[in-house]
Amino acid sequence: MDEGDAVAGADGWQRAGRALREAGLPPGSLVGRRVLSGGTYNAVEELTLADGSRYVLKVPPPPTVPALAYERQLPLSEAEFYHRAATVGVPAPSPVGDRRDGHLLMTHCPGEPWADLPEGERGPLRRELGHLVARLHRVTGPGFGYPSGALGPLAPDWRTAFTGMYEALLDDARRYRAWLPRPVDEVARIARAAFGALDEVTVPRLVHFDLWRGNILVERADTGPRIGGLIDGERMFWGDPLADLVSLALLGDIRQDADFLTGYQEAGGVAEFGAQASRRLALYRSYLYLIMLVETVPRASGDERVAWVREVVAPLLTAALDEIGRGANTPAEKGF
Repeated sequence: MDEGDAVAGADGWQRAGRALREAGLPPGSLVGRRVLSGGTYNAVEELTLADGSRYVLKVPPPPTVPALAYERQLPLSEAEFYHRAATVGVPAPSPVGDRRDGHLLMTHCPGEPWADLPEGERGPLRRELGHLVARLHRVTGPGFGYPSGALGPLAPDWRTAFTGMYEALLDDARRYRAWLPRPVDEVARIARAAFGALDEVTVPRLVHFDLWRGNILVERADTGPRIGGLIDGERMFWGDPLADLVSLALLGDIRQDADFLTGYQEAGGVAEFGAQASRRLALYRSYLYLIMLVETVPRASGDERVAWVREVVAPLLTAALDEIGRGANTPAEKGF
């Protein structure tokens, strides 16, 4: 589904006006709508009102559109992320009004998605990002798992929650007959060998899990670039903060990002990579790369996207599974 389909034409103006009205804003003040690029699931547009204020409206696809199991009720998770981020002063949108129509209306954050930056600017920004993520990880939740309830109620322990998340994704792979570099049952067997490492996580903490550069807004100021907001919190869950370090180094290894880790530790984040932590990190990498491979089927991704994930992402999934396999018999060690 193209991201502009759900908001195009007269129906889009009506939906936008309804969202404003439900939020207590005058729908007649809507003077502009602009479809925002970069999304792969929801339709997203910027709304401009007559007084110059701007909002972002996110509209999920109809329930009949194929999706992964965890993607039900994503606006609930996203609103939860923004509410919680505000409690620790992390810049992010603020939800406006309710979500009776399934949509999410939020305030506009300054900045543009993180693009290539000179090395002199990149380092300080990564350090600032480390500070912000460490603050997010101070926020604790009422249980483990997706707050949307897409996979059921929150679990009392992380192993129960994450194994349920992982197995639901493997069920999606079977249901959609997704191509994977290893058979689904082999992936399941390898992952299960490392599930014991999850028992070290005893406190459910806020995890964004989609902090790649496109979801980090950079704002230009007189003193130089700074982070204007962390967006697209719809895939958040309550769990192991170590999981956030996967998308923060998408297709790479966070252990090589000295600037981020310095900022993270300065702000109180714990980043130690012992045997158990490395095992969990490999599990979380495999989970994210499985998502990227499996979702190409319900998304009906084009040939170029499919070729890219098979060429680039599939080897990374294989490497994560190999790391899990190598570490399955390693003695436990204090980790993250």
